[in-house]
Order: sequence, then C-alpha cells, then structure tokens
Amino acid sequence: MVEVERNSASAQESNHRGVVEGDLAAVEAYKSSGGDIARQLSSDEVRLLNRPSAFDDGFTLVHLAIRFQRQDMLAVLLTEVSQQAAKCIPAMVCPELTEQIRREVAASLHQRKGDFTCYFLTDLVTFTLPADIEDLPPAVQEKLFDEVLDRDVQKELEEESPIINWSLELGTRLDSRLYALWNRTAGDCLLDSVLQATWGIYDKDSVLRKTLHDSLHDCSHWFYTRWKEWESWYSQSFGLHFSLREEQWQEDWAFILSLASQPGSSLEQTHIFVLAHILRRPIIVYGVKYYKSFRGETLGYTRFQGVYLPLLWEQSFCWKSPIALGYTRGHFSALVAMENDGFDNRGAGANLNTDDDVTVTFLPLVDSERKLLHIHFLSAQEMGNEEQQEKLLREWLDCCVTEGGVLVALQKSSRRRNHPLVTQMVEKWLDGYRQIRPCTSLSDGEEEEDDDDE
Repeated sequence: MVEVERNSASAQESNHRGVVEGDLAAVEAYKSSGGDIARQLSSDEVRLLNRPSAFDDGFTLVHLAIRFQRQDMLAVLLTEVSQQAAKCIPAMVCPELTEQIRREVAASLHQRKGDFTCYFLTDLVTFTLPADIEDLPPAVQEKLFDEVLDRDVQKELEEESPIINWSLELGTRLDSRLYALWNRTAGDCLLDSVLQATWGIYDKDSVLRKTLHDSLHDCSHWFYTRWKEWESWYSQSFGLHFSLREEQWQEDWAFILSLASQPGSSLEQTHIFVLAHILRRPIIVYGVKYYKSFRGETLGYTRFQGVYLPLLWEQSFCWKSPIALGYTRGHFSALVAMENDGFDNRGAGANLNTDDDVTVTFLPLVDSERKLLHIHFLSAQEMGNEEQQEKLLREWLDCCVTEGGVLVALQKSSRRRNHPLVTQMVEKWLDGYRQIRPCTSLSDGEEEEDDDDE
C-alpha cells in the first residue's frame, strides 16, 4: 500500500514538472490512466521538486497550467473525458482544394515596408456556413452539425454562461446566430480557429504561426511597448501594485516570443493582438470569464474575452469587418454565422445599402449584462471612460445599435465575392450530405408496425 502511494506521488510530481516544461504527452497519459488532476502538492513534494519559483504548497496541475499559460494543457485538464462523434469538416473532405487554399493564404501574405514591418494578408475572406444546409432533411442537418460543430463548446458558451446567442433579437430576427466550429484540441487551436473563421482551413503547415513569430520578432519594439503598458495597467486595475525590473519584463517578453515559434505551443492575448494586425481586421473573442473544472469549481480568471483592434496600423489600411472566436477551458474555436439573404430591412436601425448576396452578421459589442466588451492593448492616451471606448470601437468597426438597444459590429461576407476555392471546398463538403438518404429510421419504424400487425 505504501509503495502504491509512493508511485502515485511520483507520477504526480512528474506531471507537475511536465506542465512547467510543456510536456503535453505526459499530462495526457496521466489523465487517461485515471490520475487525479485535483490532487494538491504537499509541502514535502514541493521541497522534493526543489523549484520554489514554480511550485507552491496546495498547487494542482491546473494551477500550474494557468500560471505558465499552458492553454493546450488546460484544454486537456479541464475537459471531461467523453466519446466524441466522428468529425467531418470541409478541410478534411477536400484535401486537394485545401492544399490549394493553403498556398493561396501563403501567397497573400506580405511584409509592410517602413518602420512597422508587420506581415499582413492582402485578401479579405470570411467563412460562413452555407444557407443550403437548411434545405437538407432534419436528420441529415443534425448529422452535419454533429460532425462540423463542437457541441461541448456551443453548450458552454450558450447554456452554462450566456456568452453567445443570448439575444433573441440578434439570433432570430437578425439571423446572427453563431456556430462554434470543431478544431484540433492542441496548442495550435488559436491559429486554426483564425484560419477557420476566414478561409475555412487549419494552420496545418504552420504558415500562420511562422508569420506570427516573424511579425512579433521584426516588430518587437512596437508590440513590446504596447504589451508592457497594457500589462502594467491591467495589474494596477486589479489592485496589484508592483514594479518589475526591465530584465524581468524582457524575460517575460522572450517567453511570449518563444511560444509563437514552437508548433503546438499555446498562445496568449498578445498573440491575438498581433493576429489582428496580420488580418488587418478586428478580432472579437467571446469567452468564459473563469477557468472552471468539469466539476464546476472556479480556478482562475481567463482574461481573453474582448475586442482586439489592429491599433498599430492606420485605420485606412484595415477592414472594419471583424471575425469572432470563442474561448472555453483553454481552447479557441471559430464562431461563424450561416449565410442569409442580406439585410432586407430586418430592423437594426441602420441603412446598410447591401445587396441580396451579402450576409450581414451582427456581433454584439456588449455582454449579456449590456456591459461594453474590453478593448485590449490600449495605450494610456486611448484609455478612457465607456463613452470614449465606444467612440474608438465605432472608428475601427462598422457599428450600429439595434432596435433592442444592443451595440453591434457588422460582419459582412459575400458568396459571390468570396474566394472561389473556399466556395468549391464548401460545395464539395455539402454534396456529401446532399447524397445521404435519411430513410433508416423510417424503415425501422415500418418494420415495427409490420411486427405489430402480425
């Protein structure tokens, strides 16, 4: 019995080291073998681990993952083990088209000349689910949604906390319901979700990650200045008054740079800010406010929800149509709308002058309590009261107030103007569902009636 306990403690110590050192495989193996992720380190174990800067009495694996920003590990640790339905997303069904799209993405990346030499995309592409889904039989629609959506994320953002689709006006009358697309549960989920929300594909070849790293490296001074100022303000806003030496700031910044260069490494708020510059458009993150275990215990504050504006570009160089991402338990997901028939006077209180081919999705800039979403990485000059922040949002986004009084940003997309390769990929994926004949349940029922007649 003593030997079993000693082995269990040794495995736990090994996994605490695994979190600090980024060994995801060790953590996954520990959890899948039934290891207790809520078990706390004892003072003897902390002494044995001999790294006081990392380990404290009472720490669990989750506490360490939060401290060291291991989003990939949080996704593993905070998700209850369950059977997943087989997934079938457009990028999986059409590998040849997907590769062509990846080449298009790579070709559309350019580096700006001048002082701020950040990379940027030349094409504005927004992924939406095709309206033709609604023409499929209900049973086939259900199968499609099971295979393309992340139902757990959808449930957490809709039901456990009213984070998306909380407005009946937006979701029903204005056809602006958001759907959480499934992607890989790894440290690449932020990059995957950004490409899914735009081109409908994964960052399989790490093209976007490399661009992120190069932009951070080449424009380090610009992004470092913003990051340092924002972190200082954020800490003070929570009553944490401390001062770091410049070498400590530089050490933390070097860690952020290193995360961007390593495929599979989880990413942080700073990386979202840089991605907004690469896209040349705002990114809105709708996320849970607290890390919670699958038992419902609150474990820490997430800090991801809010609006990320490409503030270091000139406004004239950027698009005002944002993308939306969801954040849950250490995992990012693309939040996309379904095509609709254009605005068609649906009562948002603004004359949009759009044609029937344009899908307009109304993305709330307030939470369910009508509080304005945070704008990340503002400078001291840009920070102000809520009225001033709303003014800033209106400068960077196409905004209006709905008849129900909700401040929204307009996301516009057009099938006709969308990239033809993306349209082909989606059509080929949808054709697979069009060919399904949902007659199995009907024939089962008919057989039962025949049995009853006998």
